[in-house]
Amino acid sequence: MNKVITKKIKSFDNARSSLDETIFHNANGYIGVRGTIEEGVPAEWDTMRGMYINGFYEVIPMKQAENLCNFVDKKETMLNVCDTQTIKLNVNGHDFSLFSGKTLLNERTLDMEAGITKRNIRWQSPKGDKVGLEIKRMTSFEELSLFTIEYSVTAENFDCELVLRSLHLPEVYNYSDPNDPRLAADSEKFLHCITADIKDSVSYTVTETNVSKLKCATLVAHTISAKNSRICVSKTDDNTIIYDAVVPIKKGQTITLTKYTIITDSLRHKDPLEVGFKKIEAVLKNGIDHYYEAQKAYLSGFWSKAMMEIENDNEMSLAVNFNMYQLLQSAAKDSYGNIAAKGLSGEGYEGHYFWDTEMFMMPFFVLTNPELAKQLLKYRYQTLDKARENAQFLGHKKGALFPWRTITGVECSGYYPSGTCQYHIDGDIAYAIINYYLVTGDLDFIRDFGEEILLETARLWLDVGFFDGDRFVINMVTGPDEYTCMVNNNYYTNMVAKYNLEWAVKLFSILEEKGMTGKLKKKIKLHDAELTEMSQAAEKMYLPFDEKSGIIPQDDSFFDKPVWDLSKTPKGNFPLLLHYHPLHLYRYQVCKQADTVMAFLLFSQVMDKEIMRRTYEYYEKITTHDSSLSKCAFSVVAANLGMREKAYSYFGNSAKLDLMNLHHNTKDGIHTANMGGCYMSVVYGFAGLSITEKGLSLAPFLPDKWEGYSFKICFMGSVLLVEIDSENVKISLISGDPVEITLYDKKVKLMDKTATKSLLR
Repeated sequence: MNKVITKKIKSFDNARSSLDETIFHNANGYIGVRGTIEEGVPAEWDTMRGMYINGFYEVIPMKQAENLCNFVDKKETMLNVCDTQTIKLNVNGHDFSLFSGKTLLNERTLDMEAGITKRNIRWQSPKGDKVGLEIKRMTSFEELSLFTIEYSVTAENFDCELVLRSLHLPEVYNYSDPNDPRLAADSEKFLHCITADIKDSVSYTVTETNVSKLKCATLVAHTISAKNSRICVSKTDDNTIIYDAVVPIKKGQTITLTKYTIITDSLRHKDPLEVGFKKIEAVLKNGIDHYYEAQKAYLSGFWSKAMMEIENDNEMSLAVNFNMYQLLQSAAKDSYGNIAAKGLSGEGYEGHYFWDTEMFMMPFFVLTNPELAKQLLKYRYQTLDKARENAQFLGHKKGALFPWRTITGVECSGYYPSGTCQYHIDGDIAYAIINYYLVTGDLDFIRDFGEEILLETARLWLDVGFFDGDRFVINMVTGPDEYTCMVNNNYYTNMVAKYNLEWAVKLFSILEEKGMTGKLKKKIKLHDAELTEMSQAAEKMYLPFDEKSGIIPQDDSFFDKPVWDLSKTPKGNFPLLLHYHPLHLYRYQVCKQADTVMAFLLFSQVMDKEIMRRTYEYYEKITTHDSSLSKCAFSVVAANLGMREKAYSYFGNSAKLDLMNLHHNTKDGIHTANMGGCYMSVVYGFAGLSITEKGLSLAPFLPDKWEGYSFKICFMGSVLLVEIDSENVKISLISGDPVEITLYDKKVKLMDKTATKSLLR
């Protein structure tokens, strides 16, 4: 299946440029580079020329008008760490620019099997000289610190001397938009240069943050194919390092400048500059072709398990593969980072990690790359102590409350009603840990990391909730819907809390039977009475239900509010959060995103289908989908309820959200949660995948617009291929030990790379 996206750009304007900066960004989970064009754009254009490190941050003030007890008054923000993207070309006295001369071809490509982006340009200077440019970019999956630009110029109809100027700028600014709460309000320079110099033609800089005192080292080296080039490397007073190459070129000849950037940081290395020099030396020794081949090999392994193909719909197939590739680019490969709401593609939400990872992205990694899923969960374990501190700040005597938005584990949400108050994040993380265990059977992970999180989050539920007669209630929390805040007994929150409590006890019992609890019990001072209380709270958890309508209310007071008339709301007033005061929104029945419906996505196998259907149809009428997390959830639940056309409609909007810029803000970065949700729409929705204690089950259907679809999943260490066409469902064991699954309520055992077939229902 083709995994190459190519766009021929006929009209190059600011909107097109800003969008392409996101679509054609390069990232590998450690570093991310916006797809800005090397030669730059006009000064008046809106551009986000960023290079980022996952988990690297500065602490900045967050002013509170009334700074009450333990209000958050500072936050962490992801930084633009340097600019090594700039390369300028002068052709016979004229600077190459898409805004002068004549552009004969302007094409951009993302190759998801080669792991590169590419620009192909044919340009004619005002003098009539024609050049062809091919510019390749890569962030290496083998050497995570490495970003490369291979800049090739072909002289089509002239002989002359080309001048190539490549810049290394250590002091840069972050992007800002004071009119959008999803972006930082102030443009600041958070790093100052403490070292900038040149050694053996390698430029190197070290910058340091003002408050967090983190250091970033960047090293840049160049090679050029023309042996008779005249090279000069110099430094300016503002610490910009300039590489100039004067290159004689003849008609029909091609010359190539290769620019290597190494980025390291003091979070991961005691001396990032020393490490950087070792890495740049190895990179120059290996050469660019080595890293291209390694990139292909890495991605071949990725696609061998993450494969998803849709027959007779190449556009949709390309969209779902684009989304999976972006998830890989966004995911941290170590425990210092996680997956930001915009990945490493832009500065939307300031590089913060949300519940998005566990609920929308983790299912993809658990089913295609369990080792990476485990690494992402370990990040939460690394921040568990800070979650304990966060709980104490909010007045809790025990337990851990993970922050709503964060980089290091510290709460970075200044508006607590729709931020910190979303306690469900504890249940979301617990759910992800349990799901990982059910797919992998990795009890060692549960012993070493997972159970401690489950018990500490369970303790939090006991502290925030209480027994009210014969029921356990949880008051003053906010569910996923940010247009309804600080309520009693949010249905989704109570459901994930119940699940969290049940499994904390259940997995402790499993570990205890194997003699694996002694160390943990002593470490967290766990008493048997706590486990009993957890079981009782789970059993008596109050789940709101309106007997009269047969519908599940989002919370205790939701049905007491008037319904917002969405049909009379001007189209220009969406998203509502940018046009109405929060208090005004809170007084109505109007949902930003799936909330109760989100509970159906997680727990449909234990719920009454008719109640789900009535409830789904009710919330569908009052949900704006102003959040990119919403439509994928509605798609999965519609599929599980047999609403096939509706499921596909929501999926279509979800799958192409960024490629089609459907929310009109992709310029600020990709929507990683929606991309994970797109995968879930196919696998959990259309294919009916469900994972419980009983194992893995499938109940696929074929969307009317497709002739067939297929995907691979990992389960208990084995790899399965699922193929659905108009007549049959075929499941094959590709590798690993025999596994038993359920297909349309019938147990099937796959052995020795055999396959099973069943008629499609």
